[in-house]
Amino acid sequence: MSKSKVTIGSVFKTIIWPRKNLLFLGLLLIIISRLASLVLPGASKYLMDDVIVNNDYDKLQLIIIAVASAIVVQAITSFLLTRLLSVEAQHLIAELRVQVQKKVIGLPVNFFDNAKSGELVSRIMTDVEGVRNLVGTGLVQLVGGTITAVISLFLLIKISPMMTALVLIPVAIFGFIAMKAFAFIRPIFKERRVINAEVTGRLTETLNGVRVIKGFNAEQQEIVTFENGVDKLFLNIKKSLTSTAFVTSSATFLLGLASAGIMGIGGYMIMQGDLTFGDFLAFTLYLGFMIAPIVQMSNIGTQLTDGFAGLDRTEELMNMESEHESPDRVDELPESIHGDIKFNNVSFGYEEDKEVLHNISINAPSGTVTALVGSSGSGKSTIAGLVSSFLNPQEGTITIDGHDLSKATLKSYRRHLGVVLQDDFLFEGTIRENIVFPRPNSTDEEVQAAVKAAYVNEFSDRFEKGLDTLIGERGVKLSGGQRQRIAIARAVLADPKILILDEATSNLDTESEALIQESLGELMKGRTTFVIAHRLSTIRKADQILVIEDGHIAEQGNHDELIAKEGRYHQLFTYQARI
Repeated sequence: MSKSKVTIGSVFKTIIWPRKNLLFLGLLLIIISRLASLVLPGASKYLMDDVIVNNDYDKLQLIIIAVASAIVVQAITSFLLTRLLSVEAQHLIAELRVQVQKKVIGLPVNFFDNAKSGELVSRIMTDVEGVRNLVGTGLVQLVGGTITAVISLFLLIKISPMMTALVLIPVAIFGFIAMKAFAFIRPIFKERRVINAEVTGRLTETLNGVRVIKGFNAEQQEIVTFENGVDKLFLNIKKSLTSTAFVTSSATFLLGLASAGIMGIGGYMIMQGDLTFGDFLAFTLYLGFMIAPIVQMSNIGTQLTDGFAGLDRTEELMNMESEHESPDRVDELPESIHGDIKFNNVSFGYEEDKEVLHNISINAPSGTVTALVGSSGSGKSTIAGLVSSFLNPQEGTITIDGHDLSKATLKSYRRHLGVVLQDDFLFEGTIRENIVFPRPNSTDEEVQAAVKAAYVNEFSDRFEKGLDTLIGERGVKLSGGQRQRIAIARAVLADPKILILDEATSNLDTESEALIQESLGELMKGRTTFVIAHRLSTIRKADQILVIEDGHIAEQGNHDELIAKEGRYHQLFTYQARI
């Protein structure tokens, strides 16, 4: 996995600059707000030194109007800032989630074999949230706070250069501490997201496998596993809180020390007649306006650091190569194909130097049924994965109607593909929604034809809501055989030219299997079909049977031919017949 790190330059180019107009407007609003906030300290000086001393009621009235107007301006600009930038930040988060989900769903199947679904959910939904501080009020407040601090600094120098110099020493020390702290905190935030994703992933697995957990009386060990993960997350949070607390307390100590020093020096200068009481009051208030943004910037800096950590992990996903992005996949297959599939000396391995298939050659003409049999781990599912284009051969070629499958765009190929797996996946929703999944705009007549072909109506008619019955997550409310028939109906409705059946009748009882074998026979007519079979009785009518052993084709022929050879197929068939 890529160990890329998001830089300020890349974030500026891809996230901030495209929204420059909105951010400039936000910056203008916060400058207006901060300038309005400086009215109070200036007004306080005139109140003490001119108005009260001279009993000037007219100026008092003007000061009150000016301060009230400044407060109104602050309130309006604060509302507009939140309305503009916070909403845009949430819009950006929504856009990024869609982009990341689009990227993840386009990654190769082997990526998902090594990733937890709960962890991926966390990365899609949570990791992008930090950008709210880049586009939202966080970044603008950081810039606005800097401007306020600079303006306040000039006003402080104007009142008393000596007291200002005293203030700048602890501010500089604090700035150095904050920079070092944020560099230390960023990896902690990134690690937190990794831990959080792991804990979420395990929790998702636990909830999905609750029947297995309860069946083996393993609730306690799952509780302990979750506790360990949560404790690991707590220790990470504790570490980051300690760091941020150190920054905050440093600010409190150093800036508080400066305030105490100013109180002493200011008091001395007032007693010496070098400073008026109004000047001292204004200096104190301006100092607050300079220090407050600095402390606020430390908090915003923590949020921005967290945001960058999340974007680091998002960037890792976005830098992965999608299976659709291969530069070799440029050929568009025609809308209508014959479906002739050929393997030409194909070799494949999941790990380097560990081949699973060795120089496999298969000829599956259009409309024929090719059955794959053999021991577990012999390579049957790997061949099916290659036909599905979930995997790519490392040596040799796979062609469809003479087109090299590795050069065809996946979209143009998979629109001709239908798959029924041994443990086929059903989505939460209704029976109807699962059947129409490959063709959402199917007519009711087409749906009913698929339902009858797969004998779904044999059980759906017994439900009060029929095809509109909710089946629960992964179809948990249905039996294995019922789920399998819905999966077969889905394949019937998809009307593919190439069909892959991974023991599609394995979860059916004897009666259901007898009913559905006939419908599968109708489904396979005119389609190039690959069947992974464990029950050899289900493939007696296959056009060719390939016996796969240790990644090689050990035997090849139809049922009668292989029985006559009295080889490995005969041995497997005789053994099952005795059972």
